[in-house]
Amino acid sequence: MISSSDILHCKVLIVDDQEANVLLIERILRGAGYISITSTMDSGEVCELHRNNRYDLILLDLEMPNMDGYQVMEGLKEFEPGDDLPVLVISAHPSHELRALQAGAKDFISKPYGLAEVLARVHYMLEVRLLQKELQRRAGTTNA
Repeated sequence: MISSSDILHCKVLIVDDQEANVLLIERILRGAGYISITSTMDSGEVCELHRNNRYDLILLDLEMPNMDGYQVMEGLKEFEPGDDLPVLVISAHPSHELRALQAGAKDFISKPYGLAEVLARVHYMLEVRLLQKELQRRAGTTNA
């Protein structure tokens, strides 16, 4: 059984090139009790950070300089088997939702977003991620 404490201890990475967006999401998550939160404003760091930390969830902006969110997801596929990208895309352009989901994101939030929506989607995605890990562990095929 997955507990609330298990979910609050999951490793989360926030990726956005705008400092205000990073700080807002950090504040939302920390205020809800999430403990292990990392952030970067450099999309080029994401794959290396994930390789070293194996995040349970990556909140990813799509429009960033140098390497956009789609390129980041493509790079993450090297570390995640099948279609197990732990990515929640956050974008100011709702029209990008379908393309983001097709690129491997598991969910999508449109800016501006509400506190309750962010918390509900993050909680759900982390719960699913933990359940997947538990199933893999029981099957003896864990990647974590």
